[in-house]
Amino acid sequence: MNMGKSHHANCLSPKLQESLNFIQAHAGEKNFGPLLEKLLESRIELHPILFGASGRLKDFIYLDLALDSAVKTSIEKSFTVLSNAHLQELMSLVSLMLENLCLSTVNNEDLIYITKDWYRACDSYKPHDQQWSLHTKAVLDRIQLTLADKAQYYLKMMQPSAEYLGKLLRVESWAVVNFTEELIRAGSGATLSILVNRLNPIIRNIANLGSWQVISPVEVCGFIDCVNKLIDVQSKVFNRPTIIISNKVTGEEEIPDGVVGVLTSDMPDVLSHVSIRARNNKVCFASCFDQNILQDLQLKKGMKISVRPTPSGLAYSEVKSVCSFYPQKASFSPKGVMLKKKTFSGRFAISAQEFSSEMVGAKSNNIEYLRGRVPSWIKVPISVALPFGAFEASISAEVNKMSELKYKMRSSKLCWPGDEGEERWNQAWQAIKKVWASKWNERAYVSCRKAKLKHDDLCMAVLVQEVVNADYAFVSHTRNPISGNPSEIYTEIVKGLGETLVGAYPGRAMSFITKKSALQSPNIISYPSKPVGMFIKKSLIFRSDSNGEDLEGYAGAGLYDSVTINKMEKVVLDYSFDPLIWDKSYQRSIFQRIAEAGKIVEHIFGSAQDIEGVVKDGEIYIVQTRPQI
Repeated sequence: MNMGKSHHANCLSPKLQESLNFIQAHAGEKNFGPLLEKLLESRIELHPILFGASGRLKDFIYLDLALDSAVKTSIEKSFTVLSNAHLQELMSLVSLMLENLCLSTVNNEDLIYITKDWYRACDSYKPHDQQWSLHTKAVLDRIQLTLADKAQYYLKMMQPSAEYLGKLLRVESWAVVNFTEELIRAGSGATLSILVNRLNPIIRNIANLGSWQVISPVEVCGFIDCVNKLIDVQSKVFNRPTIIISNKVTGEEEIPDGVVGVLTSDMPDVLSHVSIRARNNKVCFASCFDQNILQDLQLKKGMKISVRPTPSGLAYSEVKSVCSFYPQKASFSPKGVMLKKKTFSGRFAISAQEFSSEMVGAKSNNIEYLRGRVPSWIKVPISVALPFGAFEASISAEVNKMSELKYKMRSSKLCWPGDEGEERWNQAWQAIKKVWASKWNERAYVSCRKAKLKHDDLCMAVLVQEVVNADYAFVSHTRNPISGNPSEIYTEIVKGLGETLVGAYPGRAMSFITKKSALQSPNIISYPSKPVGMFIKKSLIFRSDSNGEDLEGYAGAGLYDSVTINKMEKVVLDYSFDPLIWDKSYQRSIFQRIAEAGKIVEHIFGSAQDIEGVVKDGEIYIVQTRPQI
């Protein structure tokens, strides 16, 4: 810092010079709060100079690095006294470290939005309020996700070069292997991670949250196996009941045959497709937030344990004898489920009025059944479809049957892609073919094999709708899927399109429970921590609609693909001024109408429903509904 201060002092603002003088005078003092503030102020003042200095840029870079290191060192020296620190002191240190990390990180949009959200949590500090603690926990979750993502980025960018140079320079292999990991540990992100880990149990305790988020509460018994990613073993057949401990669950997976339980440190949404399939298959599925528990489970690899739901989460214990409540070998074949092969009607495209169970799947039929039966404030998108057999017939057809689809779309008042040019139609045609091709994706094949469904009998229709450019997307289960309570509606909602929810993108959705007898009083049980949302310009979506989904005892949720013409845009989310979080009147209005729509749809079909919908300009759209399993 002496070098940075002495040379070209005229380049430094008076405020920066004053801060550097303070740092030199107070370095090493036990009262580290003022010192940390001045260190951060110095970096903020120095930041524009780094982009404008030319003659002594290297000196200023070293000065910035020294200031960054001093922030990290000062906080780490204070860890011994922080064990008894007040909650607000810990939160203040997290604030400082977030700002410091923003200054040290390129592509820091996510960190900036997190910092804004964190300051709102600090400003609204209510240490005994559950809603405040739930929101604060969500911001902490997002910090952890971002730190993990940055660590993976650095590992991917730097480790290959380290290995290449290490080999040429004959560096010890242990040093090469640990090179990037040690760089990450030496950075400010590692210190922030330690602070977050200290805060997490305090906030979880205020929020009355245990160590588990139970997604599918099933009592199981099996042998422990450990994997990094669940998707890596989805096609494997386990010959004995197995409980998998997985670091990552992407949401795209099919749970492997023979697996009776999946326990993960990841945070899949309760209403994501993989979660729905877990409940359908009677697989115990849960997230664990206690690293000590996870490490204990991993140490039991190869051992046989029983896992049972409890009021506070899950309990597990070693088992020496045969489990009386679960067979020695898992078998998930749904009884009485079979596919009825469909025949081609001779029609390559049909309007919604022509939908029938012989022409299209339950997805198309259910959404059309709602039209005219729901009140006018619940919107249902216009639809047409390519019926069963159109794919197989189009392969062998001597002429292109595009004209039928064009006529049906125009007569239904859907925009015909070809009106925007031949290229636009080609994009639509590619999307249709991707939906048809998803019949052969690995996830669907594994699921059909598990259910002993004949794959050759699977037929794929395509439901065509205009995409609603959503402000928010939601999924509602009209019977609480966690407790099984039929008097409660459980909903998860995300910003943008629903892909981040049903696809179990990293982070949690906002979720709430509404009693059917008190629709105006939703109970929020989690706040959003998803770093990104998916958005799209005006577009059409081609939805898979097979005869192998929504069967009795077999949901098949998310097995096949739905494809938009335009690519979805991934946007980093700023929750700090999101009205769904901060405008309580708007929040109650939207949540009440979502719950009311769920109650109405359930009444129309006469059974519990799994509903997908969106919110646009305050209006509710139902885009899909199926029986809840």
